[in-house]
Formats: sequence, C-alpha cells, structure tokens
Amino acid sequence: MPKIIMCVDMDAFFASVEQQADPRLRGKPIAVTGSGARTVITTASYEARKFGVKTGMNIYEAKKACPQLILVTGDNEKYIHTCKELTKVYNQFTPDMETYSIDEAFLDITTTHHLFGGPEAIGISIKKIIKDRFGINCTIGIAPNILIAKLASDISKPDGLRWIRPDDVPDVLKDLPVKELWGIGSKTSERLAALGIKTCGELGRASASLLRNRFGIIGETLKLMGMGICSRPVIAEEEEPKSIGHSMTLPKNIGDRDEIKAYILKLSEMVGRRARRYRYLGRKVSLTLRYPDFETFTKQTTLSQYANDTHIIYKSAADMLSGIRLKDRIRLIGVCLSDITEDEPHQPSLFEIERRRKDLLNIMDAVNDRFGDFKLTWASYIMQERDGGVISPAWRPTGVRLTL
Repeated sequence: MPKIIMCVDMDAFFASVEQQADPRLRGKPIAVTGSGARTVITTASYEARKFGVKTGMNIYEAKKACPQLILVTGDNEKYIHTCKELTKVYNQFTPDMETYSIDEAFLDITTTHHLFGGPEAIGISIKKIIKDRFGINCTIGIAPNILIAKLASDISKPDGLRWIRPDDVPDVLKDLPVKELWGIGSKTSERLAALGIKTCGELGRASASLLRNRFGIIGETLKLMGMGICSRPVIAEEEEPKSIGHSMTLPKNIGDRDEIKAYILKLSEMVGRRARRYRYLGRKVSLTLRYPDFETFTKQTTLSQYANDTHIIYKSAADMLSGIRLKDRIRLIGVCLSDITEDEPHQPSLFEIERRRKDLLNIMDAVNDRFGDFKLTWASYIMQERDGGVISPAWRPTGVRLTL
C-alpha cells in the first residue's frame, strides 16, 4: 500500500500563540525572544516578516528592519502546553504520529485516511479544529513520504494545504533549487553547485558514483532525495536517546575560570537531573565552549563507569576546562552526557559515601520536581541568574527530551 504522509507545520507558532493570548498583539508586527540580555529573535509574526524580520536576528537588526516591532519574551510553558494539546488533535486521525519539533508533526495516515473522507478531508479537518480551538493557523503538506510532505508544507505557507501525489513529484522537483529540500543546507548546496548541480532534477539525474566520491556514503542518499525518494518512517514512539545535553549563551562574555565553572556546575545539574529522572546513565562527558567570534570547540572524556551523578559530570567537565588554554572570553557553554544506557532501578551502591550522595541527589530532585527548578540548588551557582532559554530543536513533548 503506497504511503500517505502528512506534515503539519504551525505558522509562526510562538508569535501566533502570543497574539492569541493577548488580543492587543493581533495584527501587529511582533517578535518572540528569549529572556536573556543577548537573546535573538526566535519567531516573528507574519506582520513582522513583511519588513524583513527573521529568526536568528539580534534585537538591533530586527528593530532596524521594523522600528514599530513589538518584542515579547517567550513563555515556553505556554508553547509546550499548546503542543501537547495539538498532539491530541492529531491522534484523533491516526495513532502513527511523530512530534518532530515543538511546532511540527508528521502523521502517517496510510491506513486511516479512508475513515475520514480521504487525505485532503483530514487536512481540512485538522486546520479547522486548530483554528477553532487554539485560534492559530497551520500549513499542511501531504505526500508519499516525509521528505515531500515537508516540502509541500514549506512551499504552501502560510495557512496552506497541498497534496503532492506520487505522479506529481517529478514535475515539482524538476526546477526546484536543491536548498529547498529538507536536509540540504547551504554548505551542501554550495558543494553541489560546484558540480553543476543546482536543481533537484539535476541532482536526481546525477551520477551516483560522482556523488559518492564527493560526499561519501550520503552521496547516494542525496541522489534519492533529488528523485523524491525517502524511506524514513514516521517514528510514532521516541527513540532511545544518544545523548543528554544542555547549553546556554551567557548574559555577558566571561573569562574568569571560577565563574565559568559555576555555569558548568549548573549545566551538569541540569543534565544529571534529566538523566536521573528518566533513568539513564552515560559513559562520556563533553564540554563545549564558544568564543565571541563564534568559534566553537568541544572536548570529550570517558568516565571509568556509567554515571548520572551531577558531581561526576561536573568534575569531568571542570577537569577538561583546566586543560584548555582559553584565548578569549567565553560566550556559550555546553555540557553533554553521551554513550547512554538505561539505569537499573534500585541497584544498591556498595559504599556508604555513594549511598549518601545518591540520597542527596534524590532529595534535591524531589524538592525541585515539587516546587520548581533550582529551588534547592548548589551554593556554587546561586549567584547565577537563570535565563529562560529558547526551546531546543531536540525538544519533544514526552520522555527525556522534554526540557525547559
């Protein structure tokens, strides 16, 4: 049975939610930002986009493009709540649903569309329910696979609905620039252009051996993408995580190592707590640092045993910092736990000091789960004011990727 995949992509999601929550913002150019002093635009309303305001712009650039721009500090809990409610809408039409990001979902309606009048009827119904219930718009793409469904939604924004049937795929791709395809970024586009490949049609006709020689194993995947072929399934259940990490852009560039370590401890606690909550252990710890010129580098170390203890993660990251000769101040810090495995519940510790440390972590986790993040915290970073960060692209509405 040929697949029928639907991509539901919310239009200017954060901005639309804020405009719906505050009627005074409706019809006006607004941009949603983080709460930090060095934040950037995370989403702009379509009224603001007409003036050239884009995601990733800093405040100065956005205000220069649109002097009347209204800035709104993002409320992540509001967006997460809306996303979870949206999944309930999707599940009315199929159990095979993947929340790909906070504002985007893939639905496999292959075996259910006939129950609701066909693919287009489902798309119309979903758009109406979302508009009536939440007051916001979405764009829906329907196609034989995820790649083309995503393309259908991208080229139909805003508030669109498009069904690209299998027979239509070659004509749609023939003259389409390769950079329009999901998964092909600017660097890959430039490398393809150097080979004389600028459109998806040219990519699909290109020699597989040529692409393999230039891009390695992904060369064949690129050729298939140019032909509109994609075998990636809709992943209805979350896959096992490969890593658990947090990073933050600092309110100001810092060079003092004790201050850097305070942030590393904070990030280590965020990573460790999330790993403990979902019963994961990791064997590798990574420390990422970024300079003001955006040069970014990562160091990694392997632990002697699997762990999710905040202080083990912190000590490993701090030790790596000690071995780094900083050439400038730091603007971003990240800590990540990888080589993940599941923790065995109720496995007793052999030594009293380990038992006491595990009990302390469990008490801290319980207090913070009940009263809010960082209500009980380590003295080393009490001085650091927590920045309400932007939702990570890796965010998911359930499981270990549910973060704030």
